[in-house]
Amino acid sequence: MNKKIIIIPIAIIIGFVMMMSLDSSEEDDETVFHVTLAEPQLYQNGEYTETFEIKNGEYYFRFVPNGSSPEILSISLDGYSIEFSEDFKLENTLHETGISEYYTWKYLGENQIMILEDQQVKISINPNGNVMGSVSVSILQN
Repeated sequence: MNKKIIIIPIAIIIGFVMMMSLDSSEEDDETVFHVTLAEPQLYQNGEYTETFEIKNGEYYFRFVPNGSSPEILSISLDGYSIEFSEDFKLENTLHETGISEYYTWKYLGENQIMILEDQQVKISINPNGNVMGSVSVSILQN
């Protein structure tokens, strides 16, 4: 009986440590850009634009979409030594649990960016007409 008491707390501790290490890998990535587009007044002429500083390194996009997010989200980055453009396509996935059904959404497209030198970058985000659908866009450094 004493062995069971010791094994259960050790299993719980190991599980907790593993969950923390999985969650912390993304938390360690530095966010260099973030915007939540949810209101039409954020767009001028149908696009959201902003300028920010970025250092050399490897980066990736992270999105938080939902069912009303734009079906195609066109993003471009323009700087001294970077020209990036991608049309991200929204994909929904149906999940059936036996007692319920629900959807999750993600954007598909090339989301890795390599910046060769420190520079100022202009980001343009075009929701292709869907300025009412909300989406969060982040650029994180690996």
